[in-house]
Amino acid sequence: MAETSSANQGSSGSGSGSNSNAKQAAFNKNEKQRDVRSTNIQAAKAVADCVRTSLGPRGMDKMIQDGRGQTLITNDGATILQKMDVVHPTAKMLVEISKAQDV
Repeated sequence: MAETSSANQGSSGSGSGSNSNAKQAAFNKNEKQRDVRSTNIQAAKAVADCVRTSLGPRGMDKMIQDGRGQTLITNDGATILQKMDVVHPTAKMLVEISKAQDV
């Protein structure tokens, strides 16, 4: 009888192991979604910080140097965003939105 009870415990333990794996997979999925949202927010804030100080009546000029060494001084937010080399997809989307509004 002792053998039977240990066999039953082993089968029920494997069932909870698959349940545990499902919970772990759901947790990893939620964690990944949270990380993606966090990086998107950080990218949007970085783009906003680049332009923020050039806005308003006390907006400061920005000096932008491109890869060829040419320098541009401007306080126009659209020009600043246009000259930036953006890699992150969310930040690229924000730059494209600013270009669409400028038309």
